[in-house]
Amino acid sequence: MQYNRDSCRKFIRYLFTGGAAAVVDIAGFGFLRYLMVPVTLAAAGSFFAATAVNFFLSAQWVFGVPATPLRFARFLVGTLVGLTLNVVVTVLCTNRLGLPWVGAKAFAIMAVFALNFWVNATIVFRKEPYRHALQRGTKPFL
Repeated sequence: MQYNRDSCRKFIRYLFTGGAAAVVDIAGFGFLRYLMVPVTLAAAGSFFAATAVNFFLSAQWVFGVPATPLRFARFLVGTLVGLTLNVVVTVLCTNRLGLPWVGAKAFAIMAVFALNFWVNATIVFRKEPYRHALQRGTKPFL
């Protein structure tokens, strides 16, 4: 991935997309809890709603590519890897480095956010020739 004006624009848009996904996650969690959904199910449900919002905004607005099932599968794998790394970094920073839990979590978020952007830009949402994508059966969701 080249680092140029376009990359900076995408990174800034990716920040806003992440913010929108965070709002959906928090608001969705609050709404589900208001409906008396158990905490674990509410957290999972709002997380997956935020993941869907993040995927569609990233595909269309940040990277300007079709939102295809193949890209969604790649995105989910990247999301789960990012979640795992976030937990691991948070735990290591608190248990091994003795950082306060909020500082450890903030560091983990920044580190994983940067990694997720790179993965999404170079793997998940890379532009493929349309003919090549059609041969693999990756028609857009919308």
